[in-house]
Amino acid sequence: MFFAIPLESKPTWRNPPWMTVCLILINVLIFWGPQRSEENALTRATAFYIEAKLPALEFPAFMTHLQSTRPKEAQAAQAAFKQGQLDLVLDLMEREEQFVQRLQQQLVITPQHPQFDTWRQARDRYEAMRPAPFTEHWSKDYRASWRDHPETWLTAAFLHGDTGHLLGNMVFLFLFGFTVELSLGRRWFGCFYVLSALGASALSAWVYEGQLGYGLGASGAISGLMSMYAVLYRFQKINFFYSLLFYFNVVRGPAIVLLPLWIVNELGQHFGSDNHVAYMAHLGGLITGAVLMVSFRTTRNARVAAEPAPQASFQQQVDKAHDLAAEMKLEASCEAWGQAVRLQPDNLMALEKYFNTAALWPAQDHFQRAAAAVFRLKSMQPEALAFQHQAFQTYFNKAKPHARLRPHEMAQLCQRFARAGFTEDAGKLCRALLASDPNHADAVDLMAHCAQANLRAQQNTEAMGWLPSLEQRAPKHPITLKLRQLKSS
Repeated sequence: MFFAIPLESKPTWRNPPWMTVCLILINVLIFWGPQRSEENALTRATAFYIEAKLPALEFPAFMTHLQSTRPKEAQAAQAAFKQGQLDLVLDLMEREEQFVQRLQQQLVITPQHPQFDTWRQARDRYEAMRPAPFTEHWSKDYRASWRDHPETWLTAAFLHGDTGHLLGNMVFLFLFGFTVELSLGRRWFGCFYVLSALGASALSAWVYEGQLGYGLGASGAISGLMSMYAVLYRFQKINFFYSLLFYFNVVRGPAIVLLPLWIVNELGQHFGSDNHVAYMAHLGGLITGAVLMVSFRTTRNARVAAEPAPQASFQQQVDKAHDLAAEMKLEASCEAWGQAVRLQPDNLMALEKYFNTAALWPAQDHFQRAAAAVFRLKSMQPEALAFQHQAFQTYFNKAKPHARLRPHEMAQLCQRFARAGFTEDAGKLCRALLASDPNHADAVDLMAHCAQANLRAQQNTEAMGWLPSLEQRAPKHPITLKLRQLKSS
């Protein structure tokens, strides 16, 4: 069995994948709401059916009916009956609409039967206990024509058979969904998800028409996301996990290789397996998702090529950066974000996009320029300070061959971080500044800011660490006197 999970990208909670989260919530709420309510009611009705001795009256006639219509199912039903699995036999019987209709018309247990009155009362109560069908009503019915009930082509994608079915689908929906949503945007992502669900239903309804059973589950739409992911990354090498029988491993290869492997896997499972899984729904989703993403990329390429180059406005640069990111032209997208930041240096959204994109290449000048743009940010808003602090940590850890901060940048960041309460990094910057420029004009004020920040955070030991330098440079400074008093107390 071929099985893959993308391991390359991680979700960003600065731009959360809300559409993916919303789709997951809808699936979960439907399963634990009306589907679970229906299941509980059916469980109670089944328990009553067995206690009322209805199997002894109805199952023999049902077995005879199966032997004359579908001998293979008759053998399975007889085996389940002998093993005491009466609920399985009942479930199979309820799916035999023709037989159930004859039961209700009193053509199986007739008025001449010696236990007719007992049977009629128990049967009436059992049917009253059965809930109105929900899952079957909104699932694809393969027994009917593929043209019947077209609404179920979509609604079936939000239903699941059991908890394991739901959990597995939602894990894959999140893994592939947040990556595709980040590239497409929420509206296109939601639209393509629905179209993938419809494409999956269309192919499975056509292939399985006239067969016994129902189709439900989000796996067709999720298969569409998987093929979108493969087309999106194309020849970019990514890490992915796979299993073949009992062998598990992680390999690295072009993303587009996943698409034919998934298609071959679904075809092989369809022709070589008999476990009642609608593999053609998976294949339909794969094909639909691939076609949608190829069309999207082609359209966007044409639009980007037609854009006028000179003196683009800020919004044009933002749109261009988004379009290039959707095409996975990340370096060009980074350049567009840089242009947007030059037009609006204090735009937090543009700064975040520019820095996060440039961080993909920590050894290139783009990363240094993006960091410098972030460090020049003057806003004292909490979200701006939080982003600036996070960007500093990322830059300090990732910059290659090393971080390159000029003294005035270190001084500015040290003061801002001290005021915002980021005491550890404020102290780190202050010490780095003292090491590189011991006679910096703001050295005493920066040490005082750091000590005061430590005291506000009740970090007395750290605050006392500044006392020797302050006594040497500014023995009469108010913070020096305060630290000296604290030391003697």
